[in-house]
Amino acid sequence: MNNHPFHLVDKSPWPILSSMSLLCLTSGAILMFYKTEFYLITIGVLITILCMIQWWRDIIRESTFQGLHSMKVIKNMKLGMILFILSEVMFFVSFFWSFFHSSLSPSIEIGMNWPPLNIKSFNPMGIPLLNTMILLSSGVSMTWSHSALLMKNYSQAMKSMLITIILGLYFSTLQLYEYMESPFCIADSVYGSSFFMSTGFHGIHVLIGSIFILTSIVRLKKLHYSNYHHVGFECSAWYWHFVDVVWLFLYISIYWWGS
Repeated sequence: MNNHPFHLVDKSPWPILSSMSLLCLTSGAILMFYKTEFYLITIGVLITILCMIQWWRDIIRESTFQGLHSMKVIKNMKLGMILFILSEVMFFVSFFWSFFHSSLSPSIEIGMNWPPLNIKSFNPMGIPLLNTMILLSSGVSMTWSHSALLMKNYSQAMKSMLITIILGLYFSTLQLYEYMESPFCIADSVYGSSFFMSTGFHGIHVLIGSIFILTSIVRLKKLHYSNYHHVGFECSAWYWHFVDVVWLFLYISIYWWGS
């Protein structure tokens, strides 16, 4: 037994293997964009998924079966998740900074106009507004799930988390349709770059959040959570609400004001 409340993790191969798989993934993405070759990115995706599954498996074992996550460890894990979300906030701030820098004072190269000349922007009252309602509804269902978990109503918690995932996938499907029907592309001046980079990275975060919540559903089904010990679920809820808030800023600035 330790005479301190901290968890000193065992030696693990997953951090170094994950970094190597991500290097393979990013290199494969470059190869895919420039030479339309998919073998390296496919290998990178598969290895990354395998590392994720096995690393998460070890953390679940430590927290659930070995009892290594004391109250101090839980507090530090929550603090780590908060700092991670703050880093993600700054990541999106860079996109908003770029967007407002270009839109508030359009340069002569784009016709001193925003949106630039010959670019037809999306109608903010169409699919973007529907997607806004979908994400806001998913935030409500996620909060409902948390309340049900605190009340030990695990069946209701699972159902509301499933509703959240369905709404997230519905959002992603509509965004894919919007991209396919887009009258401009990422190469169409700074408007196309700003639009697809910001909304595209948000779309990736929606998919990651859906996987996060799906993992929480599996863990809840296996009775890994209780009404007082559910850090994994809380982190997924925080992440999902962060995704909701970012979309509100994207909708107001890029779709509504920027159009």
